[in-house]
Amino acid sequence: MKLQTIELFDFRNYEQLHLDFHPGVNLIVGENAQGKTNLLEAVSFLSTGRSFRTARSQELIRFGAEFADLSCRLFSGGREQTLRAVLFASRRPRQLYIGGVKQRSAAELPGVLSTVLFCPDDLLVLKSGAAGRRKLVDTALCQLRPSYAQALAEYQKLYESKARILKDHFDIPSLLEPLPEFNFRMAQVGAVLISYRARYLRELEAQARMFHDTFSGGSEHLTVVYQTVSTVTDPFADKKQIFQQLLDHQQTHAHAELESGQCLSGPHKDDFDAALDGLSVKAYGSQGQTRTTAISLKLAERAIFQKDTGEEPVLLLDDVLSELDAKRQDFVLNQIRTGQVLITCCEPDRLTGLGKSILIRSGRATEV
Repeated sequence: MKLQTIELFDFRNYEQLHLDFHPGVNLIVGENAQGKTNLLEAVSFLSTGRSFRTARSQELIRFGAEFADLSCRLFSGGREQTLRAVLFASRRPRQLYIGGVKQRSAAELPGVLSTVLFCPDDLLVLKSGAAGRRKLVDTALCQLRPSYAQALAEYQKLYESKARILKDHFDIPSLLEPLPEFNFRMAQVGAVLISYRARYLRELEAQARMFHDTFSGGSEHLTVVYQTVSTVTDPFADKKQIFQQLLDHQQTHAHAELESGQCLSGPHKDDFDAALDGLSVKAYGSQGQTRTTAISLKLAERAIFQKDTGEEPVLLLDDVLSELDAKRQDFVLNQIRTGQVLITCCEPDRLTGLGKSILIRSGRATEV
């Protein structure tokens, strides 16, 4: 999988940009606030249909413009393909195109341009709340499994509807009438999510352990444990069994949900815990251990993509090296010598000669 070109019109601080990429390492250099991360964000958006920095598409449009237009040409699945996204400053929904054909939703994008993103926030994901770790899993699975993306989108809509019912039923009791139907469907879809997540995290652990063994010189043993609804005793069980266990959990929490006005039951609270030699990284990991584990998980994500699809996803590294000591920088650099990589950096001296260097200054790109 190779990203060949990208064109941007009125995206973030880019009024107009056309850029050709190297099939190997693309070093994107420049001072802060010049648009380096914006470029990676554009590539990621074309890959997933959403930004990794904001949920508001309007923020992606250059100030004063009515819309933004992003497009790219790539070689994927044994042939050349094109992707395009048009974002509007108004409430008009975004438009997504594959090969010039308009798509109904972002669920159609997985498999066209696969990317693995690694940004400074990912170095902290193991120490932060569960939402960041769920996002890490969901982002990967949505690209790997289109059916998972569809199930996740449906579950989120069901969750939002149920949350509104529980919040407003004090004033409008009649809203509770459809609640059993929402619970039933949430349990059905939730069982699908749990099944996918458990299997993905098992493979992620296997791949990440190998990277971490190399990273740490074999001195630490990495494990990843999936944490889901308490009544689900075996997340690898048949979906029908998980479905029934989710219904049981809903029933035991029904009164508390009505009293609190909040949705307390379901896989929307899922999490995973990474541990080194049995000790939770979140609770006990040092700064160095946390960073090493986070890098191992991201490299494992990339390996899973390649193993599953036969193609190496485009690796997006946003200012990650500056957060690492020399030893960890060497390890990461040794892992990016295969496949295509876009890496941003303020100090390019260490990376000269790896591939193509692109200087970004005030939303303009120049090859150096």
